[in-house]
Amino acid sequence: MLSLTKFESLIETAPLVAIDLIIKSSSGVLLGKRNNQPAKDFWFVPGGRVLKNECLSHAIKRISLKEVNLEKSLSNFKFIGIFEHFYDNSFVSESITTHYVVLAFELECGDSSLETLPSSEHNEYRYFSLRDLESDPLVHTYTKKYFNSKGVV
Repeated sequence: MLSLTKFESLIETAPLVAIDLIIKSSSGVLLGKRNNQPAKDFWFVPGGRVLKNECLSHAIKRISLKEVNLEKSLSNFKFIGIFEHFYDNSFVSESITTHYVVLAFELECGDSSLETLPSSEHNEYRYFSLRDLESDPLVHTYTKKYFNSKGVV
């Protein structure tokens, strides 16, 4: 793992590669309210960054387990597309911007118990209908964009 100082330098100079998980069930789309910057206090899809020397198949397995307690492999997901997210702040500083290149993947699955989901990245979880997701001002714009893309809606 990178030290905080090296991570700060990385965020200042390069985009981060991340995976976002669009988890759909009969109850709607699973979103979590973010604990950390960027996008703190907004509803967002679960996800995480790809680590140095980590292949995508391992990253998606690690991220799905860490973020939503699902042991899933890359073959369980449908690739949606590549997105870019630009933020005016970052996890390390309000004055350092963040640029993510995000690989979005969709998974259709049964409802999971919201009470057992991890709280390190999100302090609350909820299933949103597509209609509610589009109209809620606290659902982040970047999350809404996933549902305006080819193959999702």
